[in-house]
Amino acid sequence: MPFAEVNGQSLRYEDTGGDGPPLVFSHGFLMDHEMFAPQVADLADVYRVITWDQRGFGETGFDGEPFDYWDSARDAFGLLDHLGIERAVLGGMSQGGYVSLRAALLQPDRVRALILIDTQAPPEAADKVAEYRAMIEAWSTNGYIEELASVVAGLIIADPGLEPEWKAKWRNLDPARLRAAGAALLDRDDISDRTPELAMPVLMVHGKEDTAIPVERAREICGAVDDCRGVVEVDGAAHAPNLTHPQIVNPAVRTFLEGLPA
Repeated sequence: MPFAEVNGQSLRYEDTGGDGPPLVFSHGFLMDHEMFAPQVADLADVYRVITWDQRGFGETGFDGEPFDYWDSARDAFGLLDHLGIERAVLGGMSQGGYVSLRAALLQPDRVRALILIDTQAPPEAADKVAEYRAMIEAWSTNGYIEELASVVAGLIIADPGLEPEWKAKWRNLDPARLRAAGAALLDRDDISDRTPELAMPVLMVHGKEDTAIPVERAREICGAVDDCRGVVEVDGAAHAPNLTHPQIVNPAVRTFLEGLPA
C-alpha cells in the first residue's frame, strides 16, 4: 500500500508503473482513488495510470487543518515529484476537476492535457451552498446517516448496483474529516475568468443527467479554451459517468489521449 509524504500529508496512491505516458486521475468529493478502477483497467496497457486519495478522503493521512484546492493542486505536483514525473495528463471528476484546473493554472508547463469530468470553474450557487453545507454539517456532527447517504449516492452515482459499495465506504469515513473537506468544496474561489489561460488540450466529459453540475458548465469551459477537443455528453449518466458508464467514457478518453502531440 504505497504512500507519499507530501506537504505534511501522507498521500495514498496507486501507480500502474511502466514507461507509458503518465496519466493522473483525481477523484470527486466523498469518493476515493478506486472510483477510477474502470479507467485503470482499460488504459494501463498503454499508459502509466496514477490514482490517489485527496485530503480528507480514502486512506490518505490528513492533518485535519483547513486547506483549499490550490493546496490540493500542490499535493498533486508533490505526488508527481515523489514519483519522478515531470509532466503528465491530469484527469479529474468534480472536485478532482477543481484540483486539476488549479494545477494547470499553477504550473501549466507540467500539464500535458486535461480531462475534466462533470466539473466546473465557478463555485456553487448560493442555494446549493446552503443545501450542501447543511448536509455536511449533519454528517460531520452525527456520523453516517443512511437516509442522507442514499440522497448523496443518488446525486453522485445514481446506479443501484454500485451504490452499496460506496455506502459501505462512507460508513467507515471519519466524519470529523468532512468539515475541512466541506469548507474547501463550498468556499472555493471562482476561476471562471482564468479558463482562457488554459493552453493545453482539454477534453470535457459530462453526464447528461447530472443534477449537481449542469452540462452547460462543461460547455462553458470548452468554449473558453482554445484547444478544447469537445464535450462528451453521456446519456443516462449522473455525476460520475467514468464510474457508471465506462463503456462510453473510456473509448473517448483513449481517443483523446491518442490524439495528443508527442
